[in-house]
Amino acid sequence: MEAIRYIVDTLLALLVGAFVVRFLFQLVRADFRDPVADAIVRVTNWLILPLRKLLPPIGKIDTATILAIMLVAVARTAVDVLLAGAGFSDPIALLRYTAVDLAELVLRIYLFALLLYWLTSFVSQGGYAPGVRLLGQLCEPVLRPVRRIIPPIGQIDFSVLWVSILIGALLVLLR
Repeated sequence: MEAIRYIVDTLLALLVGAFVVRFLFQLVRADFRDPVADAIVRVTNWLILPLRKLLPPIGKIDTATILAIMLVAVARTAVDVLLAGAGFSDPIALLRYTAVDLAELVLRIYLFALLLYWLTSFVSQGGYAPGVRLLGQLCEPVLRPVRRIIPPIGQIDFSVLWVSILIGALLVLLR
């Protein structure tokens, strides 16, 4: 039973992650012509396109994507609770747990993206690789304010290190 619970939770976590990444790409105005972004759009369109018919965007915020994130995240939490053998005693606790889980997921996505962005800065300087420009579009808005406070020392940029430490501290605070 634990193996089934693990598989179901992992697949649902990946699905929630795809919706969250799509929303983050929308926030930073990422280039959706990139093959990685295109794949995420294709994986998430099954729920977002019908929701867009019901919910128009509010300014630059895509409300259909936000609702899709909430629906899939609550479904993941509910399935996890049911597979654990527990019941639904407090719906507010379920929503609170889902919100904390989503905040943790966003932080982990950024931590992983920063690590990949840092690694690709060594590997593909000037070359093209799918997703590298997308990583830059996602990470640069977070790194730019840190660079204003702590500029690069010579050719070494420590902004990824400082943002990663901050994200790690926020993850500790969430748990």
